[in-house]
Amino acid sequence: MERQALIQALEAAFARLADARDAGHDVHHARRVRDNAMRIADREGGDRVVLLAAAYLHDLVSPPKDSPDRARASALSAEAAGPVLRELGLDEERVAGAQHAIHAHSFSAGVETKTIEARILQDADRLEALGAIGVARTFYTAGLMNSAMFDADDPFAASRPLDDRRYALDHFAAKLLKLPATMKTEAGRALAEERLGVMRAFLDAIAAELGVAAGW
Repeated sequence: MERQALIQALEAAFARLADARDAGHDVHHARRVRDNAMRIADREGGDRVVLLAAAYLHDLVSPPKDSPDRARASALSAEAAGPVLRELGLDEERVAGAQHAIHAHSFSAGVETKTIEARILQDADRLEALGAIGVARTFYTAGLMNSAMFDADDPFAASRPLDDRRYALDHFAAKLLKLPATMKTEAGRALAEERLGVMRAFLDAIAAELGVAAGW
């Protein structure tokens, strides 16, 4: 199938099957992950059909962040993607490759990335948690979870444990600032470091506005 036709078919499948009420995991997120994956693949290689399929369907099943099923989301998405990809005419090798990439991309799943496509998808998705979009998604998700923006008395957790379920700002130190070190490809790591600079500039700015020292 020609690339644009495949993209249209994958977007139609996403619209039909995905629960896109969470704007952090809607088709626009899938498109950005697609573009990140293609950017990385320009330097790292990989099967672009597998990457397109995995990018669009990696959040096909997306339970809320506080759901007990959250850790199984990537496994459930990989399972749901199989019939979709076979219906689109992908051969079994590519179906399996896309399913592995989908299953392994998740931070919480703890699945080894055994292929270049899996490593690229994981990096492409983690880039969404960094930079200006990462800042926006952090506070958007905090709103969905009824979390506070920050602890007004100790915004950078100088004298308390981090609690990123209670405070959105804590999520930067608890997870986001550590992401560049977890990237599996050189291209992904370079993009992550660029976006980390944007995120650190935001943290410096919010610290200045609050009149405190940025602790991270």
